[in-house]
Amino acid sequence: MSESSLPDLPPPPTGLLSGAALFLDFDGTLAPIADTPDGVSVDEALFATLLALRHRLNGRLAIVSGRSVATLRALGFGDFLIAGTHGLEFAHPGEAVDAPPRLPAIDAVETAFHTFADDKPGILVERKTISVGLHFRGAPEWESEAGDLAAVLAAQHDLAIQRGKMLFELRPGGADKGSAVERLMRQTPMMGGVPVFIGDDVTDEEGFAAASELGGAGILVGPQRSTLAAYSLEQVAAVRHYLAEGAAQLG
Repeated sequence: MSESSLPDLPPPPTGLLSGAALFLDFDGTLAPIADTPDGVSVDEALFATLLALRHRLNGRLAIVSGRSVATLRALGFGDFLIAGTHGLEFAHPGEAVDAPPRLPAIDAVETAFHTFADDKPGILVERKTISVGLHFRGAPEWESEAGDLAAVLAAQHDLAIQRGKMLFELRPGGADKGSAVERLMRQTPMMGGVPVFIGDDVTDEEGFAAASELGGAGILVGPQRSTLAAYSLEQVAAVRHYLAEGAAQLG
């Protein structure tokens, strides 16, 4: 579908958050995408908005991210319900992480990624708890070769390729952000709400699909593109404004 023929998605009404079970992506949604994974910080104003909104939604707010639970907790989200690594990890506030063990294959892939990156300035290898990512944001000319390497290693080690923004990530299969939504909607505190998923990346499409199938909706952040979301917000600042308005109206 060409850009000119894409549907012009409307902004989400604030009333959409009434009774919602709210699922929020992190990078590109709550915080701008940084040049490096560790270049992101979270300010107190955002935490204040999220805590107020969670209170008004009776706890029905979760962070659903490609980042690991450990990384999100280090960023300050330790008091939040989290689904990390694209639905492979789960953690309730103050509780241990429910996640599969790190596979030896991930270590082998990490070594191969480092070998690839060693002579290519701008290529970055991100070690995660149970997965590993190859970032080419700083060297986009290597996208094709990075993708080829990821495909070979995924086939060799029976791993899934997760494509993100300027990123190839290898991880165990069997989960995505959609399965994370479905699992959390069967549990307290999300059970009983209407799922609303806000995200910016192609990795969020499964989340949009799951929310829609369960009677809710997805909200795409960023430029219009082919998507399963029903609404859109232009950028991170618009997301934060929308959430703050929602918290105020629900209060």
